[in-house]
Amino acid sequence: MDLCVVGLGKIGLPVAVQAAGSGCRVRGADISPEVVRKVNSGQEPFPGEHDLAPRLHQVVNDGLLSATTDTVEAVAASDAVIIVVPLVVGESANPDFQALDDATRSVATGLKPGALVSYETTLPVHTTRQRFAPRLAEISGLSPGQDLFVVHSPERVYSGRVFADLRQYPKLVGGLDPASTRRGVELYEAILDFDERPDLPYANGVWEMESAEAAELAKLAETTYRNVNIGLANEFAVFSEHNGIDLHGVIEASNSQPFSAIHQPGVSVGGHCIPVYPKFYLANDPTATLPAAAIVVNEAMPSHALDVVVEHTGGVSGDRIVVLGATYRGGVRELAFSGVGPLVAEITSRGATALVHDPMFSHDELTECGYQVYELGQPCDIAILQADHKEYLSLSPADLPGVRLVYDGRSFLSDDQWSETTLIKIGRGT
Repeated sequence: MDLCVVGLGKIGLPVAVQAAGSGCRVRGADISPEVVRKVNSGQEPFPGEHDLAPRLHQVVNDGLLSATTDTVEAVAASDAVIIVVPLVVGESANPDFQALDDATRSVATGLKPGALVSYETTLPVHTTRQRFAPRLAEISGLSPGQDLFVVHSPERVYSGRVFADLRQYPKLVGGLDPASTRRGVELYEAILDFDERPDLPYANGVWEMESAEAAELAKLAETTYRNVNIGLANEFAVFSEHNGIDLHGVIEASNSQPFSAIHQPGVSVGGHCIPVYPKFYLANDPTATLPAAAIVVNEAMPSHALDVVVEHTGGVSGDRIVVLGATYRGGVRELAFSGVGPLVAEITSRGATALVHDPMFSHDELTECGYQVYELGQPCDIAILQADHKEYLSLSPADLPGVRLVYDGRSFLSDDQWSETTLIKIGRGT
């Protein structure tokens, strides 16, 4: 099978490598010449994805994967197309389709009769059928369900462990029509392998959904559910802090959800798009109260973190406050939707100087992102742990000279290590 994967980012490239490793001839298309150059040389264009480097090198050397900036040409040589181009949220919290619209236009221009197009990007309900399929048909001149087959198959993986997640989670496929769904199922059964999962209600593998809309909603429901749970956990954490209760002990005693569900300052635990996809759902269902309320609670956490700090210090104006960790979660080199931006903005609004440290990024990289960089060993007044990088487990007061308070937004640091410094953990009353 000849397959084109459009969008060689942190999800698209591993998918392309997975498909090539299964024996498909894969053409990857990306708008970045640098990404294309690195892929064609067998080099991963971004670090941090487990097992990507050796697998990419192997499939490129075997001649099973190549990359190009010419999407039309790559599509024209392919029997099936997987689109993994990001959909972002604009300033008004509405989906910004520009990148996906451009990709759809290029794909449609190159489609040949009988081709299958699968959208893996998480989408608001009805988008596949009402927005993209008509454009594919109009530009290509092909007829959906006859000589053009279109499905939605949402990605359900985390950066850093994509290959493992592709094996662990069922692959959902919903088409515009039964013929499209059947073609989509055949594609993913050909390129994926699955772990045994006796805990699932059905055998792990490719699961056929009743429609594209059902597949779209499945992903939105999954992520919105998680975001609502995180919002509730955040409210428990804030209440516990205000009332001198250790929420860690409460959760252990109640056999409740692990404390890892608690929100760190400004970013959701889990996939980096957890804070975004509920907004896609709200674009379909603007009167939904729980998802909207959870977003309000979760987005207030940077302000809450500074409120706690001020409560214990009397004020932060003029202080040097270090944000430890710029990524959206520990061990993953990904800044998209991280809490670092809102946290830095909140620190600055309180009259303090915000400094950022992250062991996964160089000084120049953080500077290019607009952050004032902190190096361990420099004087500071306050530190806020935003990402639970393993490197921070060995962090001590000696690394933060002059620090008088550390707010642990991940409940990650050892109490013993910080016995001589005020250490406040999220969800723990003091």
